[in-house]
Amino acid sequence: YSRAVRVGDDIHVSGTCAPATHEHSDAYEQARAAMAIIEKALADAGGALRHVVRTVVYLREIADADLVARAHREVFGEVRPASTLVQVTSMLRPWQKVEIEAYAKI
Repeated sequence: YSRAVRVGDDIHVSGTCAPATHEHSDAYEQARAAMAIIEKALADAGGALRHVVRTVVYLREIADADLVARAHREVFGEVRPASTLVQVTSMLRPWQKVEIEAYAKI
């Protein structure tokens, strides 16, 4: 799969989790790490966080929603993309708490 695909002015960033170095991190730290990967993927495709129009956040524990929302606000600041939050029963690896997709329009 591709981390990100650009089609014309649209960039689709695949679901992104924190790397294994964050195995013992909380949902906030994992979300920040995932968003750093997303930011790089956007840049590699010719975009930036300011171009993000939508995110989809998958959480194992709905109680972590406030932690992830804090990370989201800090990273996006005034951009404020549309966002959907979905609780899931599991992730690829048992320690993963959050996965984030992003869609950007250049």
